[in-house]
Amino acid sequence: MTMSYDLLLTGARVLDPSRELDDRLDVGIHGGRISAIGKELEGCAEQEIDLAGRLLTAGWIDIHAHLYAGATTWGVSADAICLATGVTTIVDAGSPGWANLPGFLEFIVAPARTRVLTFVHVSGIGLTYGPLGECEDMRYVDPERTAAAIERWRDICVGIKVRQGGFQVGNNHVEPLRRAVEAGDYTNTPVMVHIAVGVPLPDVLAEMRAGDIVTHCYQGTGDGILSDQGDVLPVARKARTRGVLFDVGHGGGSFRFDIARAALARDFAADVISTDLHANNVDGPVYSLPETASKLLNLGVSLEEVVRQCTSAPAAAIGRPDLGSLTVGSVADLAAFDIRKGGSFEFRDVAGEVLVGKKRIEPYLTVREGTVYRPADLVDECEEAVRRAREMRAFTGRDFKFLGWPPSTATSPAGPPSE
Repeated sequence: MTMSYDLLLTGARVLDPSRELDDRLDVGIHGGRISAIGKELEGCAEQEIDLAGRLLTAGWIDIHAHLYAGATTWGVSADAICLATGVTTIVDAGSPGWANLPGFLEFIVAPARTRVLTFVHVSGIGLTYGPLGECEDMRYVDPERTAAAIERWRDICVGIKVRQGGFQVGNNHVEPLRRAVEAGDYTNTPVMVHIAVGVPLPDVLAEMRAGDIVTHCYQGTGDGILSDQGDVLPVARKARTRGVLFDVGHGGGSFRFDIARAALARDFAADVISTDLHANNVDGPVYSLPETASKLLNLGVSLEEVVRQCTSAPAAAIGRPDLGSLTVGSVADLAAFDIRKGGSFEFRDVAGEVLVGKKRIEPYLTVREGTVYRPADLVDECEEAVRRAREMRAFTGRDFKFLGWPPSTATSPAGPPSE
């Protein structure tokens, strides 16, 4: 029987660590789903794309970003950026709380071509206003309303977010986290916990359960995973042993090469690679998930492990085993990359350190539910997203001159710390 395909991808190195699959194969797609995987597939295809010499994986999953553009200070319009860089599923890390979640569903999730999911912030206002900590006032922190929102929109909501740095919680120590865990217990979903200076990491980890996620694991602001001597804290290793996950969450202030090097040298690699993409870092130093993954690749993480940390591992972390792998019958979310080698590629961390690497993961095309997207076709949309991000960044940073309104008497209170 002759097979027919809407799309046939041929000749790529197909890599799916979750299935121990690493071979030169073809992938056939019909009706938005993978219909065949094999060597030299035969049949009729409406569209055939030769991927010889390129890497083909499941669509990448970014479990930490901020997407509520136009309604929060952090939000970036990331739909085109995702589709230009191999990301088929992106998860907002708590931009909406229960009070503004309906707007997020209507204005961000519904029109997106990328699959958009979200952690719901335990603070009802979410991350609306960056200059003030969202959990300084505990009246905003409501586990019951948070849980009810997750249950009502369970197809989109994957868990709870809480930021546990001193700036975000003020004098409330780990009480916001305790309430986030309460919401997690109600819904049987994970809590993603932002760690930063101001709240001791042992106190944070003591509240976390198996399946909960530490994000910003390579941050260097303080109260991180390393001791003053550069060793991984025993409490962090114990947390991992009992099932707590560790996520990169690069961000604008939360990924340093020296911290990552020290952790990797002591056999403490992240479980998941994510960007923490937002308005303050979309034009550097984060840029995209492949750019972030390339940094880990040049720090010594194998390509196979990098792919796992961007596909099946994040899928498991958010309770979506239907994503992140290549199986016949699964949704046709795929990503093709050129793996450039032998060059001199510059990468920057949040402290300004420049790493000159010999490898770079460069997006070639993205397939989202059977539709092909190429970076060159999305340039205008990506540039507009960056323009809007810079505008919001100017508001947040009180850069009135950039906005065309330079008052001579404006005061300049401190802004929020980089995330």
